[in-house]
Amino acid sequence: MRLLCVLVALLAGLIGPTTMAAASVLVVSAGGTTRQFTSDELLARHDAATLAVSNDPAYGGAMSYRAVPLRALLAALPPDAGDTIQARATDGFVAELPRSLIGGMATPWVAVEDPAHPWPHLRGKTVSAGAFYLVWQDPERAGISPEQWAYALAALTVVPSPVQRWPAIAVDASVLEDAPARRGQLAFVVYCLPCHRLGGAGDGIVGPDLLHPMPATAYFTEAGLRGLIRNPAAVRSWPALQMPAFDGATLGDDGVDAIIAYLRYLGERSK
Repeated sequence: MRLLCVLVALLAGLIGPTTMAAASVLVVSAGGTTRQFTSDELLARHDAATLAVSNDPAYGGAMSYRAVPLRALLAALPPDAGDTIQARATDGFVAELPRSLIGGMATPWVAVEDPAHPWPHLRGKTVSAGAFYLVWQDPERAGISPEQWAYALAALTVVPSPVQRWPAIAVDASVLEDAPARRGQLAFVVYCLPCHRLGGAGDGIVGPDLLHPMPATAYFTEAGLRGLIRNPAAVRSWPALQMPAFDGATLGDDGVDAIIAYLRYLGERSK
């Protein structure tokens, strides 16, 4: 749903050496320490298990994986005060996962593709979701979004929250807790920040910056933004389109309204 050509990204200088090794090595960092895990090492771990996923968002159906518990990988590293796990993929997708989510009711796993038994190609693609894929057991118990699954995973890093790293994306403290713009900020981090930046803030490079050089609310009507979120191909379509459609089951109308209110708020503030 968001697969870019890694070769193009390399030529553009957008993906560093860590990502180049992502086909066989997963990098995990916390507490000032970085460890690299090969596919063979992970598959040979005593805690590797067969995990059945009933509704895999990347494949659109049931899948089975050999996987290791993410919590165990993180526990092997020094303590870190960061409240977010950043999951960086080889194609420029970067999910920001709250630490509380990692330790919550849904269980995160790192699925590992066995070269001897490769996974199927992704729908409409010529590559699989490997070599590493962040997947969830019982995702419905914690309201896990499809954007919080990360295939083509290259690195997992404990970091401060997005608003700590990029204060410019935070709504002002004076904004009420239940105001649409504040709720939109939370929704944007989950559904949009993995692919889009805001005035340079953010690490995702799949989609365009929605604040620079011009705010998205300046060139999209509200109806256009709503249509883009619900069914981007119905608003504008081209062969390289990567943005998924967010249906009502994934993102309710209140969430769409809040994201638009947040973008409008940032656009007004940037004037």
